[in-house]
Amino acid sequence: MIRIVIAEDQQMLRGAFTSLLKFEEDIEVVADVSDGQQAWEAILKFKPDVCIVDIEMPNLTGLELAEKIRSTGINCKIIIVTTYGRPGYLQKAMSAKVEGYLLKDEPIDYLITSVRKVMKDEKVISADLAAAILLKEESPLTERETEVLRLTKEGMTTRDITKELYLTKGTIRNYLSSAIQKLEAESRQQAVNIAVEKGWL
Repeated sequence: MIRIVIAEDQQMLRGAFTSLLKFEEDIEVVADVSDGQQAWEAILKFKPDVCIVDIEMPNLTGLELAEKIRSTGINCKIIIVTTYGRPGYLQKAMSAKVEGYLLKDEPIDYLITSVRKVMKDEKVISADLAAAILLKEESPLTERETEVLRLTKEGMTTRDITKELYLTKGTIRNYLSSAIQKLEAESRQQAVNIAVEKGWL
């Protein structure tokens, strides 16, 4: 019997996953929860074989949960389901060594087949997402420009970044300006968004 925890914050989708998986004779849904922290607690309690997690959830995201599972050495396969085909998310998921990365608009049969495949130590990625890996662009940003954008993403002001990196305001502004120009953005926030979407932050 394949024991599964489902973590999905959209109640209707979570209910659909749970109901349909329960029809399978070799699958048992031991818990279905609405956020990452509840998922973590369910994993510790039930020790499932597979955890199906949404990439965007309250408290702990699917990626943060995957990293937590891996860092603690818990033996649980991870399938991330997402509406996002962004290369950046996919790269992070691969770094977290997840076994599956599926788009939510795949047929339910594909999810069921994927569960059985990951139990055989196979990797499963939606075809549209696999193409995104091959098309991943190299970042045009320098290491310092990337660092300044990362700190901006964390909510730091120019003043905060000068203290963090021990650089002058003028130097920080130059890095930001260069990054904005390279990414063909109109603002620092748009530059951050572009870099995140492309997996460069």
